[in-house]
This record gives sequence, C-alpha cells and structure tokens, in this order.
Amino acid sequence: MKPPGRSGLVLAEPLLFERSRPGRPGYPLDATGVPAIDPAQALGADQVRETIEGFPELSEPEVARHFTRLSQWNYGVDSGLFPLGSCTMKYNPKINDALAALPGIADLHPMTPDSASQGMLALCHELELALAEIAGLDRVTLQPAAGAQGEFVGMKMIRAHHRARGEHGRNRVLIPDTAHGTNPASAALNGMEVIQIASDPDGTVSPESIEPHLDERLAALMLTNPNTLGIFEARVEKLSELVHGAGGLVYLDGANMNALLGVSKPGDMGVDVMHFNLHKTFSTPHGGGGPGSGPVAVRNLLAPFLPVPVIKHEREGFLLDHEFPLSIGRVHAFMGNAGICVRALAYIRTLGAAGLEELTARAVLNANYLLARLRGTYDTPHTGRVMHECILTDRRQQASGVTTADIAKRLIDYGYHPPTIYFPLVVEGALMIEPTECESLESLDEFVEAMLRIAAEAEESPDLVTEAPHRSVVGRLDEVRAARHPKLRWKPPVEG
Repeated sequence: MKPPGRSGLVLAEPLLFERSRPGRPGYPLDATGVPAIDPAQALGADQVRETIEGFPELSEPEVARHFTRLSQWNYGVDSGLFPLGSCTMKYNPKINDALAALPGIADLHPMTPDSASQGMLALCHELELALAEIAGLDRVTLQPAAGAQGEFVGMKMIRAHHRARGEHGRNRVLIPDTAHGTNPASAALNGMEVIQIASDPDGTVSPESIEPHLDERLAALMLTNPNTLGIFEARVEKLSELVHGAGGLVYLDGANMNALLGVSKPGDMGVDVMHFNLHKTFSTPHGGGGPGSGPVAVRNLLAPFLPVPVIKHEREGFLLDHEFPLSIGRVHAFMGNAGICVRALAYIRTLGAAGLEELTARAVLNANYLLARLRGTYDTPHTGRVMHECILTDRRQQASGVTTADIAKRLIDYGYHPPTIYFPLVVEGALMIEPTECESLESLDEFVEAMLRIAAEAEESPDLVTEAPHRSVVGRLDEVRAARHPKLRWKPPVEG
C-alpha cells in the first residue's frame, strides 16, 4: 500500500559546481570605459580572497531552478504536520508576516530617534503589557533574541538581585532532570552551580526532593512547566512556597506556554521570572536558525535589573530609558527582533483572551488524542494524560531490532518530518511528539496511520524500517563520520 502523506518523484540534484560550464555567465557586463581597479591595491591584499578553483559559471535560469528544486525537498510547517516535540513547530498565519513587512515597520532604521519611532515603541509597549498579563507578572523586556538568551537574562537578573541584597553566597540553582537542555547552560554561564533534581516516578518534581537544598546557598529553582514529558507540575505552588521560604526565586522556562495560555498564569504559581518563546508560541516561523525572540517577564522586585534600554511611557509619549542604575546592561543590539514583536502582537490581538484559551484547549486535546490512539502499539513511560505533547518509546519495537532512530527515518518515507528523538534523556528511546493546536482531526489521523503502519512493519518486515528512508534524496548517512570529518567546501574531483 502506498504510504500516506506527500509524494513525488525524487530526482538527483547535482551541485552548482557540477553543473558549471566554462563561459556561461549569469549576467552581462558591458564595457563602461571606466578603468579597472585592482582589488588588492584598493582594499589591501589581506582583504581579497583567493580565486576559487572551479567556481561555478551558470546562467540565471540554472541557478533559479537549482534552488527552487532544493526548496521543494524541504519540509516545514507549510508542508504538513510537524511533530517535533518541545520545539512547537506550528503553522503561522501569513497575514502576520505581511504586517511585519509593512514599510513603516520593516524600513524603520534602528537608530531612528524616539520622537520618530512612536508607532513602533507603542506597539512594543502594548506587547509588553499583553505578555505581562498572560504571565501574571509585572514587567517585560523584549530584548532577548531567543529562549536560551531569555534564560540567560532571567538568571542574570536573579544573580544581580541576590548580590544587591549582599547575598553573594546564593549561587545554587535547582534544575529538574525533565527540564529543557539549555537550562543548566544558562545557569552555568552566570557562574552558578547547577544541582540536578531527580523527578518522581510520575514524572514530576516532589517538594521532598528539593528540601535538602533549601539553605542560604539557594539562588533559584529553574522549572519547566509543563515539563518535557508533557506533564504539568501539579505541585508547583508548594515548590514555589518552599523556595521563597528559603530566600530563593523561581524561574519558569516558558517554552511550553502552548499548554497554559489563557488558562493558567505562571505568576499565580509563584513564578518570579520567566521567558516566552515568541517564535514558538506567538506566530513566527520557527526553524532554520531563526530569527527568534525570548522576552522575559518579571515581578517588580526584579524590575530594577531589567536590561536597558527600557521602554517608558510618559505624558509626551514613549522613550527608551538608559538610566537604570541596577540594570544588568544591554543584551541585544537596539530593541531585539522587532518583526517578531509585530507578529506576536497581531496574533494576540486577533485571538483575544477567549482565542488564547481555545488555542490551549486544542493543543492539549490534540496531544492526548495522539497518545490515546498510539498507546498500546507503542510503549509509553507514564499512564496518565498529558498537556501539549506526549512521549512514546521504542521498547516494543526493540524486540524486532527496530529502534527509535529507525522509526524516525521510516517516517520520512511517509512524508513526515521525524519527531524529536532520544529526548528527554530520562526516557530511554523517547519519541517526543507535539501536534500543536493547528492540526485537524484528519491530519492527526493520517499521522497516526503512518505510525501504526510503521509499527506493523517493525513486526512483519523489520528490514524495511531499519534500512529506511527509501524515498529520500539520500539514504542513511554515516553520521559519526559526517560529524568528525565534515566536508564544508567543494573541491574538484581528482582526474584519473
């Protein structure tokens, strides 16, 4: 039976170097009568690159068609369901892209004075207020360029807070083993000591597990909620109470806000500081290296330490305030990735409070629907319901010699990008799937059908799975060799 999903003829695509033919330029250079300038003399010999042997010579149609064909091999949120767990790869409305591309926004120079930037400053200020309301916190900075930088900024403010109080010994950060992988790095880069907290068998953090660390060295608890198992930390209020009682603060990794929007506010859980991933939650294309945006929301006790400049609203309008004596300093050139702020505010204003609540309900419903349909065919580490994402494992398929990596590669043959695999690390052979709120019932059923067929293949024809993918441009690669001995530059083949 033909695999479901996208299909099409797979063609080999030579490199541009291989398509090159001498004397086939892609542009005409007419004689101008202007004397030629020696680049080495004009710029300096050390600024001029050497001639690349075999540099491709192609016509414009050849170049355009080459990159168009490559783009057709790509898979993204506009292609179909993108089940990459934790990363929240969801469809983003194109109208928001159009708004961010409006001339008055896209063409606004970063160094435009405040007096001529009132519209953009007003927009950013409104987004700050909206994010603060969603978080249940007091102030927001839009500067951080991604979630990981948001974590770094949040932890830097926590560190500054303790030092301002003369508590220089508070440098320990408690991080559960179900946290996002960047959390320990963000704490360590701030000179803090990371203490890993083991989660309970139900996948959550217990108050008892943090009690031994509640002393004068405690700086913060860094929590992901829902955690990377897709499970809500139901005892979060008690955890916050204990940490605050010991003089520490609570940081929330807000990467999984798709499960909380409009339903639960982190500030009500006792959270003191958190970051948002605008590029995961609020309508910005995510992937391909960015751009990202990771605003940080804080309680007023951390507001003096916000990075500068800070947007201020006074009677005469908006201005950027650089006079913040206790600020941790500048963390991003200008005001962050402004186009993403436009998309996020458009998304929030379009949905409104009721729409955000429905978004969360759909995200949770979709994840639990997938889990219910696949539980029984695939092993699951926990028995209860989840929030926005679910975890499967390869435990049953291992009996046939089929692993998580094999299942992921076979999904490519069915027209899907693989889910996140082997993460979180606390689950052996994990397949981490997040369908997001965007997918229809039909879309979910098609994905489930592909997963069920792969499970059947693992039992009946395991070689079909262990040798996948079969329909991609390239098959299995030697990933270790590619990582240790990468070929990053084309070289002409050796004759003979």
